[in-house]
Amino acid sequence: MGKRKAKAKPPPKKRMDKLDTVFSCPFCNHGSSVECRIDMKNLIGEAICGICQESFSTTITALSEPIDIYSEWIDECELVNHPDDDGA
Repeated sequence: MGKRKAKAKPPPKKRMDKLDTVFSCPFCNHGSSVECRIDMKNLIGEAICGICQESFSTTITALSEPIDIYSEWIDECELVNHPDDDGA
């Protein structure tokens, strides 16, 4: 008589770690002072420092996360500080 086939176990689901929503400020260098807010109704993302009150706003998409807003802010700061590096 034949043996029963063993059922293969499905691979364990990978747990996605949550991304940060609080970052360090590029102006005052205070750790965990920048909070990112996402307004999906108006499609606006905003990063505000609670210490020095610097802020940055940008348009977002449905897939945008707080880290995207913060990294866009950092890119804009670098672009303003180094205007001769126009990406060429």
